Amino acid sequence: MLDSIITGTEITVSAFFICTAVSLVIGLGAAALSMYRSKYSRSFVLTLALLPAMVQIVIMMVNGNIGAGVAVAGAFGLIRFRSAPGSAREIGLVFLATAVGLATGMGYVVIAAVFFVIIAAAALLLTLTGFGAGAADERELKITIPENLDYDGLFDDLFRQYTRSAELERVRTTSMGTLYELSYKIVLRDARGTKDFLDELRTRNGNLNIVCGKPVTKDAL
Repeated sequence: MLDSIITGTEITVSAFFICTAVSLVIGLGAAALSMYRSKYSRSFVLTLALLPAMVQIVIMMVNGNIGAGVAVAGAFGLIRFRSAPGSAREIGLVFLATAVGLATGMGYVVIAAVFFVIIAAAALLLTLTGFGAGAADERELKITIPENLDYDGLFDDLFRQYTRSAELERVRTTSMGTLYELSYKIVLRDARGTKDFLDELRTRNGNLNIVCGKPVTKDAL
């Protein structure tokens, strides 16, 4: 059952079409997985759907030379990373599609299908359970203050009142050094009190710019 449908070095027409069909079906599954609860581009999804079949034909054409096949197939993954920055999720999906193409290219269609089902189930389970996600009330807070204010401990009492934790991550100067921008990572006690929290901060920083939003992070698998 787990044996290759390709025997020897000769590839039959039926084996070729079976491998290609399995590659395309699994590619569509990988594309659907990439769209689940994630931002995506149409070009990436289309490429991901076709990637297993493209890797498969490369492996078939090198006629069993796995070393050469892996080297050539690896170029498919590098194309994505050289053309545009990829998230960790996209990198994982590209390697998943490449692995499926390697398996189908060698004729192991059942192994390719079982492997994809296992990885897809694990990815969906981790996504649904929120594995690796930060706190729901975690925010990135940026406060601009005049250069004459000592920012050390300036907002500590407000942080104790409105947040469960607050950590100063970065300080930088703006407006030719006349202002400081303080970047905090905070976890709110109650998101419904955000307006009151910001109003209190405005009275301390002279009504200068304050930005509060969810941290910008890359999607994970």
